[in-house]
Amino acid sequence: MNTAKLEMMVGGFMIIGVLCMGYLAIDLGRMELVGGNYYTISAKFDTVSGLKPGARVEIAGVEIGKVERIVLDSKGWDQSLAYLKIKSGTKISDDAIASVRTSGIIGDKFIKLKPGGSDHFLKNNDTIRETESAIDIEELISKFIHGKV
Repeated sequence: MNTAKLEMMVGGFMIIGVLCMGYLAIDLGRMELVGGNYYTISAKFDTVSGLKPGARVEIAGVEIGKVERIVLDSKGWDQSLAYLKIKSGTKISDDAIASVRTSGIIGDKFIKLKPGGSDHFLKNNDTIRETESAIDIEELISKFIHGKV
């Protein structure tokens, strides 16, 4: 009888341990089990060189969302379209400027939003009209070396 009780206690402890490990893996990995409280907006860029899905979206240095996916614009094929998941409750004016930036000299790319002064705000599936593409360091160095600056 004592061994059955001991085995039940050990089994219960193992189940609690596995649940705690699962919670930590999800929490530390910043995964979302459910959709979350987000809305999606898009922005067209000439180039998003180095930007990856999952990159952060910031306003004034505060993370307000993530890059959901990046695709070629089907209308022109010469621009890329970045879809951004923005936390609900964060209002972005319709004249905001989105720019692709780098953390530090050779850090990760992210999208910085610069708020505008409009009283109208973007809603789900709206598009940011004003964008600034990523600066391509290799292209700048090539132009400097070949004297085209």
